[in-house]
Amino acid sequence: MDLCHVPATREKGWYLALMAPNVKGPNYAWLDPSRLYCHPQGLQDCLADLLQPFQGDAIDMVAGIDAMGFILGAAAAATLRKGFLAIRKAGHLCVQTEAQPYSDYSGRQKLMELRTDAISPGLRILLVDQWVETGGTMRAAIELVERLGGVVAGVAAICMENSEGGRWIQERYKCSHCVPPRLQPRFDQHQ
Repeated sequence: MDLCHVPATREKGWYLALMAPNVKGPNYAWLDPSRLYCHPQGLQDCLADLLQPFQGDAIDMVAGIDAMGFILGAAAAATLRKGFLAIRKAGHLCVQTEAQPYSDYSGRQKLMELRTDAISPGLRILLVDQWVETGGTMRAAIELVERLGGVVAGVAAICMENSEGGRWIQERYKCSHCVPPRLQPRFDQHQ
């Protein structure tokens, strides 16, 4: 797809066609959204769709999850005129941190960190990542925010798969994603 082309009619999720399938094998995510970020209108429409459910909600800060959540999270923070907090994989922050173990989409055990001085009690945080597949990464971010006294105001991702972890998050938090209901089964089956 031409990275400058904008369809005449733009329904929710039109920009999902900009994503590229995995060609490198099972150790990589099945779909790569980074090309979507290169398309100016695609990125703007994706952000508008992600943030629409939170219009009028009290949000104090946006937190993006390492690493691709940094792109959407920072863009969402700029759009909302809020600060941005990076939730990092362990070993990248040189300040006092709180850590949380988790399993990523490939089943690898990892550790996530959050600086301890970034969240004050009651601060309302919108958590953003590019994808919620198994929910392990997002759940670790939720646990870190809540452990430091923050309130999860919502969770936003391009796709939230209908996995056990994805359902756990959607049952407990206000969520937003970009996949139209008619396409959700294809995304859940990685087609």
